[in-house]
This record gives sequence, C-alpha cells and structure tokens, in this order.
Amino acid sequence: MRFTAQEEYGLRCMVQLARHENNGPLTIQEISRSEKLTTAYVGKLMRILRRGGLVRSIHGPTGGYRLPRLASRISISEILAILGGRLFEPRYCQKFSGDETTCAHNAACSIRPLWGVLEAVTERILGRITLANLASDERSTRGNRSWRAPGAVRGSARRPEPGKPREHPPSFRGA
Repeated sequence: MRFTAQEEYGLRCMVQLARHENNGPLTIQEISRSEKLTTAYVGKLMRILRRGGLVRSIHGPTGGYRLPRLASRISISEILAILGGRLFEPRYCQKFSGDETTCAHNAACSIRPLWGVLEAVTERILGRITLANLASDERSTRGNRSWRAPGAVRGSARRPEPGKPREHPPSFRGA
C-alpha cells in the first residue's frame, strides 16, 4: 500500500503544528523551512487542511496556522481522509469498470471483500492513532502498543511451535 505525497507531506505539516500547539501559530514559511518543502506546496496543503477543518488560520502580523482542537483529539484517519480520501471507496467498482459501464465481476466479485477488510482494519488502526502520538519522538511512537495492529509482532511473522499447525488469517466473510 502506498500513500500519496500529499498525504505524507500534509501529515508532516500537521505534526509540526502539533509540536507547536502551545507556542502559537506557525507560518507557511516556518513549516516550509522545517519540512524542507516549497512555500507554495505548504500553502496548498494548508488550504486543503483548512477547508477540511483540520487547521485554523490566524490573520495579522503574528498570524499563521494552528490546530482548531487538541492534537490528542485529531486522529490520523481523519487527516488522511481530508488529504486523500478513503483507502477503498464503495463506488470504486463503478468508477473502474474497464470498457463496460459496469464491472464484469460486479455480481460475484472475489476481490471487493479484500478491499473492504483492508479499509476496515486500516481505519480501525489509524482511528486510534492521534496527532499527539506522532508529535512525540520516534522511539515513543514506535513503542506505543495501544494502536498496534492485532497480532502484530516486532520483526517477521511468528513461526508456529514445532508440531503445532499454522494459524490462518481471518476469513473475508462479512466484509
């Protein structure tokens, strides 16, 4: 899975605002400097985030951008939805039907449930991670077990004990 540049850099701009939430607003130039992005691109990202209600602009000589609420109350899921939309849109199959008006597999699709499960799991995890979590250092973020994926372990997948059968992933039914 890949995230767009807009999602990644928009999220980075939000992290900068979260790190400065108690120090007043940040200007586009300050965010641009700290993230090594052009001011035009940061301006574009901030417009998207402002229209989505995730940042507030303050006018005047001491103005800039700030969060409209505490970083601990803004989920990463919410930010990514504003910057790029959902991972799997229910209307996806209608938009990408090939040469036909509807998908050839519309009635009996075996792939659509996979996208639905991935959307649900991703949404559940990203909904638990807040902007405040990401505003801390990498070591703290990496050690935060409260938003790890169910069954996630450090490093590679767990191997079954000798003589025990492998566990299979949950089925896609009900997605």
